[in-house]
Amino acid sequence: MTVRVGLFLTNQNQPGSDLVRGLHDQLRLARAGRDHGWDSVFAGHHYLSESLSHIQPLPYLARLAAETGDMQVGIGINLLALQNPVDVAESYASLDIITGGRLVFGVGLGYRKVEYDAFGIDGGEKVRRFQENLRLVQELWTGDEVSADLPWCRLDGVRLNVLPVQRPRPPLWMAANSDPAVARAAKLADTWMINPHATVETIERQLGLFRETRAAEGKGEVTELPLMREVFCAPTRSAAEELARPWLERKYEVYAQWGQDKVITGEGSFERPYEDLARQRFIVGSPDDCLEALLKWRDTLGVDHFLLRTQWPGMPVEHALDSVDLLAREVVPTLRAA
Repeated sequence: MTVRVGLFLTNQNQPGSDLVRGLHDQLRLARAGRDHGWDSVFAGHHYLSESLSHIQPLPYLARLAAETGDMQVGIGINLLALQNPVDVAESYASLDIITGGRLVFGVGLGYRKVEYDAFGIDGGEKVRRFQENLRLVQELWTGDEVSADLPWCRLDGVRLNVLPVQRPRPPLWMAANSDPAVARAAKLADTWMINPHATVETIERQLGLFRETRAAEGKGEVTELPLMREVFCAPTRSAAEELARPWLERKYEVYAQWGQDKVITGEGSFERPYEDLARQRFIVGSPDDCLEALLKWRDTLGVDHFLLRTQWPGMPVEHALDSVDLLAREVVPTLRAA
């Protein structure tokens, strides 16, 4: 097992805050991950982010690419059903070129009605649009002629001349919260990008579904199993809780407003006391606490690419940098020694 460790940056800021300053702080975190020898950096995708200001990922990731050395640069995730597949194919092929072949292409359905309404897309059509767009992006990346006759995309033997560096395409990860989405990821993607919101028990059950579905489809074991988690490390558990809790609480209040908890199979509402919400979800504590929790994911469930989000909107970047430094010195070496 080769274990990789990455940084999931929150390209989100508090409304009314200085977004230029926020970007500067996030670039500092990216450079810290690079300088510690971490393997990847990821960012997310939303539109009309009530309660948060969200920098769009394409320009954001292109800017990160200049700071991240040899790290993989990933989108986690592109809201593919809302997009035109030609635009996605050309834009992310361009990003793979900008990064010199370091792109990880993550996709997912999303869950916010306001985003679908903004693009005039009926919720009942989103799975079809998602699957058709995913098929077309991959076909366009071959460089062969592609045709399509869809209400939102008509192509007549077109050929893409801007192709990804990675052949036949960049790694394809798919995010999934619900059981049907997990099964879809097993069928259509290289791997499942495991979310940070569900408990260990739910993920363990869904991993069984994921592996059973792949086997039924005649697919082998995945070559990489990525996991995103909320992680904060400080010298003591009490110090970590004091520094991380206010920002994590606020982040999950926003998730509850957005309805994130309603799309995870088998999980209850996020509107609950922090101690209950944090159990089996958040990894907040001393280096020993963080290592104990992360090793369970590695040794029990087979996770081999950890995406650690250690800053949330509003948190001073110095606290996040201290967390990255402590993780890099006292947690990651043992985690990698698989």
